[in-house]
Amino acid sequence: MIRLLLLLALTFGLASSASADDIAAAGRGVVRVVTIAVVDDQVVGFGHGSGFAIAPNRIVTNAHVVDLAERYPDNVVVGIVPTEGDKSYQGKVIAYDSQRDLALIEFTGARLPPSPLYTGPMSEGDAVVSLGFPGNVDLATARSAADYIRPMTPVRSEGVLSGRRVLSGVEVLLHTASIARGNSGGPLLDRCGRVIGVNSAITRGEEGDSTFGFAIADTELAGFLRDAKQPYASIGTGCTSIEDRLRQDSDADARATADAASAKRDAATRDAMAREVTLEKARTEAGRARENVMAIAGLLLVAGALVIGSAGLLESRGQRRQAIWAVSVGGVSVLVAIIVFVLRPSGEVDVPLSALPKTRISTPDAALGKLICTLIPERSRITISSSEDVPIDWGVKGCVNGKTQYVGAQNGNGGGRWDRVLVPDDEQTVSVLSFDPATRVYSNTRYLLSAAGMTAARTARGVVPNVCNMDDAALGRLAGQQAAVRAVLPPLPNEKLVYSCKSAK
Repeated sequence: MIRLLLLLALTFGLASSASADDIAAAGRGVVRVVTIAVVDDQVVGFGHGSGFAIAPNRIVTNAHVVDLAERYPDNVVVGIVPTEGDKSYQGKVIAYDSQRDLALIEFTGARLPPSPLYTGPMSEGDAVVSLGFPGNVDLATARSAADYIRPMTPVRSEGVLSGRRVLSGVEVLLHTASIARGNSGGPLLDRCGRVIGVNSAITRGEEGDSTFGFAIADTELAGFLRDAKQPYASIGTGCTSIEDRLRQDSDADARATADAASAKRDAATRDAMAREVTLEKARTEAGRARENVMAIAGLLLVAGALVIGSAGLLESRGQRRQAIWAVSVGGVSVLVAIIVFVLRPSGEVDVPLSALPKTRISTPDAALGKLICTLIPERSRITISSSEDVPIDWGVKGCVNGKTQYVGAQNGNGGGRWDRVLVPDDEQTVSVLSFDPATRVYSNTRYLLSAAGMTAARTARGVVPNVCNMDDAALGRLAGQQAAVRAVLPPLPNEKLVYSCKSAK
C-alpha cells in the first residue's frame, strides 16, 4: 500500500508558488530527489534528498542521495519532484562520482529552469543561501508518505561563507546556513541566486558546539560536469542589488541620452559650418567672375575708344579707307564692351543642393540595419542569463528582425525609445526589450516568474500577431496589451542586461 501511494504520488501532486525574488526564482529549479527501494514487491527502503537543474531535464545531487539506485538500478526507483506543477517524474542516474559525492540524473516530461554556476570571487563573510528539503522539517510537517513527493517550495536558510576547506580530498565550502539531512544535493547560492556549491554534510553540534554546513565547492562541481560532458551556464559578474543597478543605469541612460543629443547638435553645427564654407567659397568665386567680366568689358571699351581715336589720325593723313575700318572695329569693340557689361554676372550665389554637404538626420523610425549588441557589464545585472553578443536587425518604424514589432514613442513611450514585452509560452520569463536608436542602447529587463505569475502574464498578453508594419489601430492594441502585462509584473525585475549596439558592417 505504501509503495502504491508513493508511486502514484510520483505522477500526481499539488502546485505551489513562490515570490518573485532572486532566491525564489532559483528555487524553481530546485527539486526533491526521492529513492524507493523495492524487493519482491515490498518497499524495503525510502530516502530523499535535494537537487537542482543544471539543464532543463538534468539534475545535480549528491552521490550518497542516489547511492542505492547506482548499486541496485533494477530495484530502486528514482523520483524527481519539482517545486511547481502537478506531477513528479521518474529519473535515471547517468553520471556518478563517489569521490566528489556528486551525481547527475536525467528525467523526461518537464523542463526546469537551469541554475547557473557563479565563477567569480567569493570572500569569507559573504552572504550565502541554502535551498532544499531538510528532513527535520518534513518530519514536523508531513502528514503522510505522499507529502514527501508532493511539489512544494524548498526551504530557505541564510548564513555566511566561513571559508574553504578540504574534506576527504575534496574542496568544500564551509558555511553557516542551516541545513539538515534532506538538504543533501541542494544548492548553496550567493545572494543573487547563483550556485556556488552543493550541500553535502554537516558538523555535529556536541556540548554547545556550533553546527556548520559543508558544500561541495564550485570548482569540484565544474570538474564533475566537465567529466560528465554536461554543458552548464556560468556567470562571473558580481552580485549587485537590482535597486542599485536600476538607479545607476537610469543615471547612465540619462547621460547617454544627453551625450547623443549633444553629438547630434555638434553634428548639425559641423554640417552648418561646412555648408557656410561651401557657400562662402561660391560667393567668392561668383564675385571674382563678376569682376573679371567687368574688367574685360572695360578693356574692350578702352580698346574701342583708342581704335576710334586712331581713325581721326588716319583721316588726317588721307588714309580714309583705313580710317573707316578703324571706326568699324572700334565701334564693334565698344558695342561688345557694352553688351558684356550689361550681361555681366550678378554676383549672387546659385549653388545646387547636390553640391552642398548633406545634413546627417536620423529620424527615430529610420532603419539602422544589422547591429551587433555587446553587453555593458557595469550597467547590467545578470543572475542566470548569457552575456554573449546579441544580433538585431533594426528596420523601419521599429520592425526587428523582419517580424517583431516594437512600440515607439508615438504610442506612449517616452523619448525616442521603442519597447516590446515578450511573454513566451515555453519558459517562465517575461522580457521587456527596449532600444533607443539615438544612443543605440539595447536592453533586456527580465522577470523570472512563478507558474502562477506566468499564467497571469499570458492572460494579460492575449494573442499578439508576430508581424511588422502594423496600422495605427493594431499598434494601439499592442501598446494596450503590453501595458496590461506590465500591470501584473512584480515591482522589480530579476535581471537587466544593457547592450551597446554597433553596425554589423
